[in-house]
Amino acid sequence: MNEQDLTKMLVERAYLEGDFVLRSGRHSKYYLDKYRFETVPELLEALGELIAAAVKEHEPDAVRIAAPELGAVALAAAASLASRLPFLIVRKQAKGYGTSNKLEGISESGELVCLVEDVVTSGGAALQAVEAVREAGLVCRTAVCVVDREEGGSDELARHGVRLWPLFRASELQKVAKSAANPHG
Repeated sequence: MNEQDLTKMLVERAYLEGDFVLRSGRHSKYYLDKYRFETVPELLEALGELIAAAVKEHEPDAVRIAAPELGAVALAAAASLASRLPFLIVRKQAKGYGTSNKLEGISESGELVCLVEDVVTSGGAALQAVEAVREAGLVCRTAVCVVDREEGGSDELARHGVRLWPLFRASELQKVAKSAANPHG
């Protein structure tokens, strides 16, 4: 699937207009429903391939991928299959039973990982995942997301030494949505 078709499919499946409250608490006139693109096999596969390519380009020495639960786990699994890099699941909080891990998967202190995220708005969820990865002794300086809402998340991550590489920007998706709503100009 080429990038133009993928962009159009993302907008058709996951771009919603209305009145929404985001995880950050902000209100928005549009919403990108990650579950509407992460649960469609052809979209998930294409996104996994693009994420794998972005990791290879922007963090070529990464030995694994990390993804915060729940939203980015499917993306990390798809990127893992495409790249052959193992991945870690970053829990919001350590589970209270079994191993009580905050990071699920196998890793060794000092390893370089690339964070994978779905939609970045303020960067809060991504930053929490980066902090958990770093607390486990891993190095994380790069994140790849499907969509950057362009609302400060990239800058917030940069303040903590993490460079964000989005596959798509919200402004691009909004143009496609507007064009689809008004096909004759």
